[in-house]
Amino acid sequence: MKYLITGVAGFIGFHVCKRLLEENTNIEIVGIDNLNSYYDVNLKYGRLQELGIDNQIEINKYKKSSNNKKFKFIQMDLVNSDSIQRLFKDEKFDIVINLAAQAGVRYSLKNPAAYIQSNIDGFLNILEGCRQNSIKHLVYASSSSVYGLNGKVPFSESDGIAHPVSLYAATKKANELMAHSYSHLYQIPSTGLRFFTVYGPWGRPDMSPFLFTDAILNNRPIKIFNNGNMLRDFTYIDDIVDGIIRVINHAPLPSKQWDNIVSNPGSSSAPYKVYNIGNSKPIKLMDFITAIENAIGVVSKKEFLPMQMGDVYQTYADTTALQNDLGFMPKTDLNVGVKMTVDWYRSFYHIIE
Repeated sequence: MKYLITGVAGFIGFHVCKRLLEENTNIEIVGIDNLNSYYDVNLKYGRLQELGIDNQIEINKYKKSSNNKKFKFIQMDLVNSDSIQRLFKDEKFDIVINLAAQAGVRYSLKNPAAYIQSNIDGFLNILEGCRQNSIKHLVYASSSSVYGLNGKVPFSESDGIAHPVSLYAATKKANELMAHSYSHLYQIPSTGLRFFTVYGPWGRPDMSPFLFTDAILNNRPIKIFNNGNMLRDFTYIDDIVDGIIRVINHAPLPSKQWDNIVSNPGSSSAPYKVYNIGNSKPIKLMDFITAIENAIGVVSKKEFLPMQMGDVYQTYADTTALQNDLGFMPKTDLNVGVKMTVDWYRSFYHIIE
């Protein structure tokens, strides 16, 4: 069985690749990433080094892992359609896990073109690769941000997602629509995963868990938006990876219950599925900050600010479908997950307690 993981040097892609290599002996993985500079590329190189890839990398050339013969890496951009189609043709993948994207709600306000190129044009190239090469299952990253102005909680896959509040969210909604059209037209099994505020070791520097930890450990004030009046469904990375692995092994079938009069956006008459994947326990932002302070042993300096454009007051995942279908159940306690995150940060950045 051969897997393609895009965004393999990213936060979630790295952890998925690492888990698959640890738990499977009968697979091969090709990982790709464009290694862009949206955030510190040294963190991306650090993740790759954990996978046995040193930083002597050339664009569009294979690099074999030094610690696992089942893994090789290529620096490649999804936007390069010729390279992507050649990769699909040469490797003949069975499973595609698309975790590459231009991430970040706030950055989409500053550089909207990057989101169209990566998240729309790049995703189209992935879909075309799947269409032309008989892929058995496409699993791709969506986002809880697709719920936008939806005020009903918890957020359910059966809810409408017609009102995104950022371009990033709009591109993720577009990914779901694009995937459905290919599932319907070409019978490509596809599963979209709406991630809810993922945190943990090797996390993204633009996300609040990393930003808060970095600021507190370096004696800077933390910026708290909407004056701290926010709820987030913080979900530890190991629980996210567990859910992804379960999904990979269960390609969707056309739903026998699907009704084209009263339709459910999360399923279809095509081999298509969308799942929420989160902790299903929204946490007050100030409580999350307290957990970080406790793990570090320091009370933070705080700068309270108004809500930012494109942000939402709360995220709250209804994960009933993923629990019922695949037995998904997050296990990591908040304080345990936060401590492991802080411990990793201290180790990676050589900060002595």
